[in-house]
Amino acid sequence: MLQPILNIFVPYLYGKQLHMAKEKKTLTAQQHHNDFIEVFGAREHNLKNIDLSIPKNQLVVFTGVSGSGKSSLAFDTIYNEGQRRYMESFSAYARQFVGDMERPDVDKITGLSPVISIEQKTTSKNPRSTVGTITEIYDFLRLLYARVGEAYSYHTGKKMVKFSEEEIVQQIFLKFSNRRISLLAPLVRGRKGHYRELFEDIRKKGFLKVRVDGEIKDLVPKMQVDRYKIHDIEVVVDRLAVTDDMRLRLSQSVQKTMQMGKGLMMVALHDPAPSTLPKVVPSKSTVKAKGLSQSKAASVSKSNELFETADAPQFTGDSGAEGVTLFSKQLMCTDTGISYEEPSPNAFSFNSPYGACPTCKGLGSVYTIDMETVLPDTTKSVKEGGIVPLGEERSASVFQQVTAFAKKYKISLDKSVKDLPKEQLDLLLFGDKGINPSLEMDLSDDTVPSEYTGSYEGIIPMLKRWFSSGSSTDVLREWVEKFTQLKTCGTCGGGRLKKESLWFKIDNRNIAELGEMNLDNLAAWFDGLELRMSNKQNAIAKDVLKEIRERLQFLLDVGLTYLTLNRPGKTLSGGESQRIRLATQIGSQLQGITYILDEPSIGLHQRDNQRLITALQHLRDIGNSVLVVEHDKDIMLASDYLVDIGPKAGFHGGEIVAKGTPKQVLQSRSETAKYLNGEKAIAVPAERRKGNGKYIELTGVKGNNLKNVSVQFPLGKMIVVTGVSGSGKSTLINETLYPLLSKYCYNSKANPLEYKAIKGLEHIDKVIEIDQSPIGRTPRSNPATYCGFFTDIRTLFAAVPEAKIRGYTAGRFSFNVKSGRCEVCEGGGMRVIEMNFLPDVYVHCEKCNGKRYNRETLEIRYKGKSISDVLDMTVDEAVEFFQAVPFIYRKIKVLQEVGLGYITLGQSAVTLSGGEAQRVKLSTELGKKDTGKTFYILDEPTTGLHFQDIQHLLDVMHKLVDRGNTVLVIEHNMDVIKVADHIIDIGPEGGDGGGEVLYEGVPEGLVKVKESFTGIYLKEELKNR
Repeated sequence: MLQPILNIFVPYLYGKQLHMAKEKKTLTAQQHHNDFIEVFGAREHNLKNIDLSIPKNQLVVFTGVSGSGKSSLAFDTIYNEGQRRYMESFSAYARQFVGDMERPDVDKITGLSPVISIEQKTTSKNPRSTVGTITEIYDFLRLLYARVGEAYSYHTGKKMVKFSEEEIVQQIFLKFSNRRISLLAPLVRGRKGHYRELFEDIRKKGFLKVRVDGEIKDLVPKMQVDRYKIHDIEVVVDRLAVTDDMRLRLSQSVQKTMQMGKGLMMVALHDPAPSTLPKVVPSKSTVKAKGLSQSKAASVSKSNELFETADAPQFTGDSGAEGVTLFSKQLMCTDTGISYEEPSPNAFSFNSPYGACPTCKGLGSVYTIDMETVLPDTTKSVKEGGIVPLGEERSASVFQQVTAFAKKYKISLDKSVKDLPKEQLDLLLFGDKGINPSLEMDLSDDTVPSEYTGSYEGIIPMLKRWFSSGSSTDVLREWVEKFTQLKTCGTCGGGRLKKESLWFKIDNRNIAELGEMNLDNLAAWFDGLELRMSNKQNAIAKDVLKEIRERLQFLLDVGLTYLTLNRPGKTLSGGESQRIRLATQIGSQLQGITYILDEPSIGLHQRDNQRLITALQHLRDIGNSVLVVEHDKDIMLASDYLVDIGPKAGFHGGEIVAKGTPKQVLQSRSETAKYLNGEKAIAVPAERRKGNGKYIELTGVKGNNLKNVSVQFPLGKMIVVTGVSGSGKSTLINETLYPLLSKYCYNSKANPLEYKAIKGLEHIDKVIEIDQSPIGRTPRSNPATYCGFFTDIRTLFAAVPEAKIRGYTAGRFSFNVKSGRCEVCEGGGMRVIEMNFLPDVYVHCEKCNGKRYNRETLEIRYKGKSISDVLDMTVDEAVEFFQAVPFIYRKIKVLQEVGLGYITLGQSAVTLSGGEAQRVKLSTELGKKDTGKTFYILDEPTTGLHFQDIQHLLDVMHKLVDRGNTVLVIEHNMDVIKVADHIIDIGPEGGDGGGEVLYEGVPEGLVKVKESFTGIYLKEELKNR
């Protein structure tokens, strides 16, 4: 009896146990899946089939030598897979329009949440993109000013007031008593369209006349305007004389006009204004339109006859002018009668035609003709080319027009320009056609003709026409730009908005003034603003102020205290734009996201590092995974999990050298661990270079936040310019010194910021700026083509006997020339297979098998190697291969000396890191024969460089200086600062709190300067020498 029961239950219990074990295993796997991002078999670029488990909701740092594969893992594998999955969520139909992403070379990634990348890219090249628009703070400011801003008159500076309809009637009697006027209701303001239906609707209501773009017209059937032009349209509601017996009619007309104009109306004055005016009545149509009773209209019986026989009135001026006066129930100046429209957020936008300055179109600056370039040498006569845009005497039609014009006004073209009377010179420059003599290129200036007028119009108007005409070519405009300078707009003073918008204020500040304040000062201004506003304003602005303060605080938390809201996006460094996007993401309060950042500490002083670390930790603490590619020591040690990739760069890297907590990684024997432990360090030189005793002296620099500083740059030394972020380093070097040196050496058009004088330029003969921008934008660019030795290699192959027999030239060995390249892949080596509903597939060309050249070209061999084999060589291999060819060996050897022995000669430029690209540029300069009088400028060259790579970079810079050249570096990295021969420290703070030179001299002296934050951190570095 028991046995049958056991036979039933034992298998059941065993099965249940197995099921529970499986379930437990599944739950464990699921738990692991929830806690880790797991990467299996990553092989992108140089990664060597790596497997890695990355803890979620942690601050994870990827580090390693430059080119080891950090970005390949973080961005090209993890981020690209996250983006691909997002794209795969679209339907196949949608994907054919938005495109598909190529699958990264990885077996599998599990546990990956939605991915957001915050990279080192400039936000926008558009001059209208600013810090304020990127962070949306400016959008909230526009809303704030539109709702609680107080309007002031731009004529008197007095506060604007609001009138009722009765008060408007009183103002009309006060200003236009005993004069003829028309009441106009604005219907269309600054918009395109033909408005046929609008005109017909007005006509059916009984109105007889409209004012279109300033001109009174009769309403006729099927009336319309040019639909592609911008128009202003007002309907003439009534025309009457302002006399006491017309008060009732005027009151009713004002009411109707306000109703049709939605609170806005215009009063047009008719000239001349007689002292006594006959009584008039409206016509039947006007009575019908206005709703007047016949009895009320009987007292004014001759209105139609009076106005029909009168000449059409002429309207002149804009709001507040004598011809047309704008009235509003909202805002008005009691002294002048000018009126503003009720403000909307668009009225404070420099990207909207409603708010932008009409002269500069919201850019804040305009091209202005530079008379020094138009008349550079006034000792020459006009015939000798004294007026440069006109040129020397010749048979051209323009010069023939000048000759005829000069004859008409008895102007001698043989006299030197300086000897010509001012009246005659003005005639030659500005003509006699009454064209606006302003030097600003105002595209809205109607006095400048858009087409050639048939006679001489003056050289300045001609330049304006060539610049603004739609028929001018880009070449012609570029030529005109040679005679111009970009200057602050004279109309808005750089405020970018129309004058009405600039006269709306909160606490006596307009929106443009807030845009020019440093973010820390702006945050202080907003602090306690409620105490300086009325109760009504506080009630309206409560939520807006909360949003603005939060966004400002996020920017301050990532160390951007020195920026202004008006700072153009295109002038931001990669690190600054990245930290702005980081602050924006913190403000979004998203959760469950995987954030990937690329070197967020770029451009950040050591003092501000802790702020950045706190921001990253906050992003983690709200429930996100934060992956950071970084070399900064502080951020590495503050991470929760550290991944060291190496051991070397390129082919010799792509492996996980160490991983774990920072404490665990420090116990490993990796290169990174040795530098973090202090086992390895960049040595402080025993003595500093003395230089060659010559200087470049720059005095009276006042650009941006610099406070009339004067600086000496000793030549023949390595100079480091340092200071906290935003202190004025780039203003001094990139925007003042470099343009001056470039102008001296190459006669460039670069305009330096304000300065007093510069001395010692004769001691240099060349200036070179080396940055980390890519050496090429296409896959065809490579180190061999950039450094120039690929031409020498092609020439060498063309000199091979077999090549001579076949008649091959050096061009035959270029993968960009049809004769020698593979025609299937056109020299690219790869073919793109387009897939309709799947990502494009890249495969080796089946014709050349990725070798780029056709069979005949590959048959030519030098020392047993084809031209394709040479491109596939690493730099180390090429140095040995070309040892017997000095003119090639010397150039390739330099690449090896700067630590790039692992890259191939034909490696695509787009796969090189920023640090690698910069060292390729430096090697090019090292390979040149110099005079020892070259001035090199490097802006933050350690960006993206590991401790070991910084040593390579310093070795290169020392070689340049040892040849007698001068190397100037803008840098925050202490390893570079401590080895400098001469330091210039600017500070003490960023923005308005900086702009002063705190110290000039050797590094040891900087640690004694109490005001210097750089000195505090440098002191610790020099202790370990």
